[in-house]
Amino acid sequence: MSPSPSSVLRRAGSPTPEPPIRAELFSVERLEQHATSLAAAQHVAPKPKRGRPLARRLRDNAGVLAETYRSVVRAASAHQPITPAGEWLLDNFHIADEQVREIQCYLPPGFYRELPKLADGPLQGYPRVFGIAWELIAHTDSAFDVQKLTRFVQAYQKVQPLTIGELWALAITLRITLVENLRRLADSIQAQQSAGRLADTLADRILGTAAAHPEPEAMILRSLDQAAWSPAFAVELALRLRDQGPNVTSAQRWLNARLAAEGTTADQIVREEFQCQGATDITVRSVITSMPLVSMINWAEFFESVSPVDAILRGGSDFAAMDFSTRDRYRRAIEELARESGRDEVMVAQHAIAAARRAADKTTENESFAPWESDPGYFP
Repeated sequence: MSPSPSSVLRRAGSPTPEPPIRAELFSVERLEQHATSLAAAQHVAPKPKRGRPLARRLRDNAGVLAETYRSVVRAASAHQPITPAGEWLLDNFHIADEQVREIQCYLPPGFYRELPKLADGPLQGYPRVFGIAWELIAHTDSAFDVQKLTRFVQAYQKVQPLTIGELWALAITLRITLVENLRRLADSIQAQQSAGRLADTLADRILGTAAAHPEPEAMILRSLDQAAWSPAFAVELALRLRDQGPNVTSAQRWLNARLAAEGTTADQIVREEFQCQGATDITVRSVITSMPLVSMINWAEFFESVSPVDAILRGGSDFAAMDFSTRDRYRRAIEELARESGRDEVMVAQHAIAAARRAADKTTENESFAPWESDPGYFP
């Protein structure tokens, strides 16, 4: 299971960046195993409810991405250092912006209202399909493809079939989740830039590069005590103070003591922060690369390859020989019947096929029996 997604519920402006949607990287075979475990673990509320709004979070995410982009532009204009993740966002922000606009355009009011909602867990109240998209993105580091998606969904449905609406909703839900992940990464880019600027400012005061002489020790230590602490701040300060001579001894002692209190050292935190930045760079690249790929997937073809209702209708009738619009009318009828009867869609499809077979048997005995009565679409 990926790290708890409960932080998705936190409001914009949280002082601590939310962790990215990233967990252990799984092979396709391990993804299938995880899908079956996930299906067994997810519990759906008895009746669909309004649920938690994803549109509001999407607006928050769009605002954070735009502000981070402007921040990176300002840093680049001022010739300040930018991480590779920041450069990726700078060069490809138009892709993310386009994704947000398309999601907002194709996310009609009430889109998720009838979708099954999770009854418990960190994503309680959100659509089940959102939890599925979250787990797929987490365990592929946002670098999934249609093969991984297909096998993940097929494995999940061996335990719990998804509804017609859920399968169609996967396309836009994956895009929403990618935007959510990029927003989290953008938060960390902003936090890293802000912490780096603060550490640089203090280092300039300590070393005397911003004025004629270094500032008094007491003033520097007071500023260090008041500074917002973070690994990025500690790393930048450690790098600036390294091998600078005796005039920074008090500041180095302060930094070493603070790191020791957290059970680490300057060398260790520098190594860990660089590893973290490297992982962020990879995930940003994966998210931005996956965004246009999601738009390129033939979602109608994907849907019909994983739909259990389609499999039942194909197996017991001439459903596969019909054109797409006709097949879609059959599916919509099944959705409506299932919703009104309180039965699941697979059961409705099975009953329709069984009724059609009984009618076909009667047709062989009674020539006056209309042949279309042996088609599952005939039965209400």
